[in-house]
Amino acid sequence: MSRLAWNKERRLLKSPEFTVCYEQGKKQYTKSFILFILKRGEPHGGLRLGLTVSKKMGHAVARNRIKRVVREYFRLHQFDFELPLDIVVVPKRNLEAKQLTLALTIEEFTPIFERLRTKMVAS
Repeated sequence: MSRLAWNKERRLLKSPEFTVCYEQGKKQYTKSFILFILKRGEPHGGLRLGLTVSKKMGHAVARNRIKRVVREYFRLHQFDFELPLDIVVVPKRNLEAKQLTLALTIEEFTPIFERLRTKMVAS
């Protein structure tokens, strides 16, 4: 398996995992996304990602594009932010799937994770 694979251990799959993240996680806002970030108890395991893209975002092709681009960001940067976090990413309604690129997600997500890493290292 590839070193940059994004396997099942890296994903939030069950509804209760999402619910805990929504209720107890800290919200972070970008121009196009809302991130619910929850620090897990165990110090290892890295990021676990959950995506919630509602039908209000458009047809299946548009929703799948959003999920694919966001997942690709986390796949490529998984070793930059080796933090024990559960993250649920929710796109805002103003996001147009056609305009979403990997460069845009890098521009929006990287500053948030840089701040998180410095906060977690300091504590």
